[in-house]
Formats: sequence, structure tokens, C-alpha cells
Amino acid sequence: MGYSLHFGAIWASFDRLLSGLAIGLGLAIAAVLIGTFLGLLAAFASVGPSRLGRLIAGSYVMMIRNLPLLVLVLLVYFALPQAGIRLDKYESFIGALALYSGAYLTEVFRAGLLSVPKGVVEAGRAIGLTRFQTGIWVTAPVMLRNALPSLGNTFISMFKDSSIAAAIAIPELTFEARKINVDTFRVVETWLVASGLYVAACFAIASFLRSLERRFPKF
Repeated sequence: MGYSLHFGAIWASFDRLLSGLAIGLGLAIAAVLIGTFLGLLAAFASVGPSRLGRLIAGSYVMMIRNLPLLVLVLLVYFALPQAGIRLDKYESFIGALALYSGAYLTEVFRAGLLSVPKGVVEAGRAIGLTRFQTGIWVTAPVMLRNALPSLGNTFISMFKDSSIAAAIAIPELTFEARKINVDTFRVVETWLVASGLYVAACFAIASFLRSLERRFPKF
């Protein structure tokens, strides 16, 4: 027997898919913002003069990057309450995804820092800026622009990884699609529409980031 496509049941629940898409984007944005802060701290530590700072940053990156995101999410969600740290499912997932994205962003920012011309740093020091001021007002802007393409790719990757939130019952796009699939038994249609929403969202994000790259020429 052939399989006939019928999207009526999917369109009837399309608002649930859009709500799930919005939740997924929100999770990714919150996690990447926190992860950016963690990544910047670890990146500056990894190229700094402190041996302890380099060791801590390197250990963080090595441990998190070699740990599957799903394992990290389940560890944060189920293990932290046993240690007396109680977070709801949204906070748990954002925290886990922030730790995960921070490790990747550390390497992105570290590469960006190493790409900053030494002459630019020396010019900042020559006009009397301290090491901290030079890092904030001279090095960081150049580094961020140089790292923008990789930063955009990381954000898109984190948005797609937000689908793992379905494992702890966060109603993002994959979770809602799975519920619609169970309710309607329209397997192909459900996942075709969900896939289309993911592709459309990633395309929109990529287009926005490319426009930013064109607006701020590379140093």
C-alpha cells in the first residue's frame, strides 16, 4: 500500500510547532549569551600569562568538548538536585547548553585573539592603556569581528542542539512534533514540516549574520 500525504492534521497544530520553534530559539539565545561570557573568560585565560589560568581553561574545554550534550543535560538535570542545587528544566537545559557552547566558543575566541595583529596591541599600550584596557577596547573588538563567522556557525549549531531539550520534556519544536506525531500518526508529514521549520530558521539566522559580516569589514 502506498503512503498518502495529508497535512491537514499538521496545519491544525501548526501553532504548537511555531511555539516550540520560538522556545528553541529562546533557549539557544540565552545559552549562547552565557556561553559567550564563559568563552571570553576562558579564551583570555588560555592566552594569558597565568599558567593556572591556561590549565583551567584547557581542562574546561577538553572535558566539555568530549562529553555528549545529552549526557551533560541529563547530568545537570538529575544530578544537581542530589547535591542540593535545584533548577527547573529550563534553567537546567540553558545551563548545560551554556557550558557546552562556552567550550566551543573558547576555541573560537582564542583563535580570534591570536589573529589580532601585534602592532594593534602595541599601539594601544603605547598610548598609555593598561593591559586590561587594551584587552577591552582594542583587542576584543578586533577579535570579535574576526571571530564573527565562527560565532555564527556556533549559534546555528546550538539552535539545532536545542532539540535535545525534548529529552527533559521542554516543549520546543522537536518535543511538539513528537507529540503531534503520536496524536495524529502522520509521521512523514510531521517531520517534514518540523524539518522545514528548522531549515527556515537556520537560513534566516545565517542570512542575518552574513549581513552583520558585510556591515563590519574584517580587520
